Amino acid sequence: MAYDITEPYGPLIESTARVAVWNVWARFGPWRERERAILAVLDGADADVVVLLEAWETADDAQADRIGARLGLPHRVFRGLPDEMSPDGGLSGVAVLSRWPLSRLGEQRLGDQDGWDGGFAVFARADGPRGPLQVFGVTLGWKLGHSAQRQQQVRDLGAFVRKEADTQAPVVVAGDLNAAPDSDEVRMLTGRAAVGAPGLVFYDAWELAGDGTPGHTWCNANPWARPVLWPDRRIDYVLSAWPRGGGAGHPVRCDLLGTSPVEGVMASDHYGVVADLRY
Repeated sequence: MAYDITEPYGPLIESTARVAVWNVWARFGPWRERERAILAVLDGADADVVVLLEAWETADDAQADRIGARLGLPHRVFRGLPDEMSPDGGLSGVAVLSRWPLSRLGEQRLGDQDGWDGGFAVFARADGPRGPLQVFGVTLGWKLGHSAQRQQQVRDLGAFVRKEADTQAPVVVAGDLNAAPDSDEVRMLTGRAAVGAPGLVFYDAWELAGDGTPGHTWCNANPWARPVLWPDRRIDYVLSAWPRGGGAGHPVRCDLLGTSPVEGVMASDHYGVVADLRY
């Protein structure tokens, strides 16, 4: 078939899937009130797939189940690690909530397996009405000086994506990367530096389809973030792999979540991100 410069991916897909990601800050602060605010914001976002970071689970309660039930997202997976700060032996980790059935589940520690600033990824394939949407919920190490460690975590993430994902279907990385867009580790993901795995390049939904502002998700205007004394940065992302046929996975819209209080309560120390992707 001859290459058509006017339609290099064939006719573009006009339908979309909506993916949201949010670091919901575990059970810090007035977490019950914060969770009500999180629910209100996510209910308004009406996402097809929601990735929750720093979600928590105990022997008696699962945050992903409660939030998923309230949002009408019946398919859920949670994978976590023991939370040393939990008062009741709970887990902290990554949850994927979906409107569509989930399959091909997996998890992977990223970087140093023994250190406490490692990364973590959860994979779930959402089997939607127009084919699979492959979602990786990801957290990378948080320390400001740990760019080298995060770069290794990105390489491990690349190997995990290569192992689990079908390269013909959309691949989404939704995560708190704890790194700004100009960092080496994010540049590896977006093809501006040596990539984490051969041929694996992602589009940054905010860069392509945001409102043109910096889009900071860690922001000192947020009273929960301000005491940490970090600079304003965009560190939370919806990334989608270089588009497939029809432009599948290409971002067409991206917004922030939780930038204003709900009944006087800020929902989290991070703002969330929601993106519409061709699907």
